[in-house]
Amino acid sequence: MKRLAISLTFFLVLALIIGYMVSGPSFMDWSVAGGLFAVAVAGEGFRYWLRRTRAKKRSSV
Repeated sequence: MKRLAISLTFFLVLALIIGYMVSGPSFMDWSVAGGLFAVAVAGEGFRYWLRRTRAKKRSSV
């Protein structure tokens, strides 16, 4: 669980930086930052699901 929190925190900061760089200094582009963070959350969820299904296959054999 600690790895998940560190990973999502890293991607959140990265998404905020990219959202700021895309929009410029006048305002934050929340749609870009939110979209990038959503992709990161989906990727972490897929990684968790993949690891869990592999563990189930290994234990059932």
